[in-house]
Order: sequence, then C-alpha cells, then structure tokens
Amino acid sequence: MSFFDTFKEKATDLAQSGVAKSKELAEIGKLKLDNAAEEDAIKKAYIEIGKLYYAERGMTPEPAYAALCEKITASKAVIESNDARADEIRAAGATAAAPEAPVVTEVPAEEPAAPAAPESPAEDAPQE
Repeated sequence: MSFFDTFKEKATDLAQSGVAKSKELAEIGKLKLDNAAEEDAIKKAYIEIGKLYYAERGMTPEPAYAALCEKITASKAVIESNDARADEIRAAGATAAAPEAPVVTEVPAEEPAAPAAPESPAEDAPQE
C-alpha cells in the first residue's frame, strides 16, 4: 500500500470517528435539554401543589407547613397594603396634577404677521 492510500484510510477513519463523536455529543445535548424541560415541569407542578395546598389548608395548615403558610399570608398582607398605598398616591397625584384651567374672559386680538424676508441670498439658493 502506498503512503497516500494509508493516509487516505487514516483520514477517512478519523473523519468517521469525528462524525460519530459529534452525533454522540448532539444526542447528549438534546437529552440535557429534555431533562431541563422536565425539571421545569416538575418545578411548575410543585408550585401548583403549593398553591392548591395553601388555598385549601392555608388558614389551618399542618404543623410542618405552618411557617411557610404564615410567610405567604404575611407577604399577601404586605402586597395588599402596598397596593392600597399606591392607589392613594395615584389618587392624590391625579387631583394635584390637574390644576383648574384659567378662565379667559377676553381673547387679545392678534396682529397679522408680516412675511419674513430672507436673511441672506444663500438661503434662497437651491440645495444640491
């Protein structure tokens, strides 16, 4: 076998192993993306479980969940208080921002404006 035939064979083997390796890496990457999507689905399910539990048992939680339910209740109270304060600020700003319009009893007569003369001949020249 000649040198070029050996070189060609080795290059082909190397290319085939590179293609196989890239296929492996692509499949691993896809599996990792699939896993991330499934983990996101799990997190969303946990959140829904928590919302459902709080809605059903938040006022009389089991001892293991009492502290977390109290945190949620306290945070909801703060949010409600902040919303009420924001509404107060908006209401106060709306009345302060809209001053009464002045009453005009007589409109002053305007003199017709004289046409303005060009200041220099260069202003009248067409632009290129």
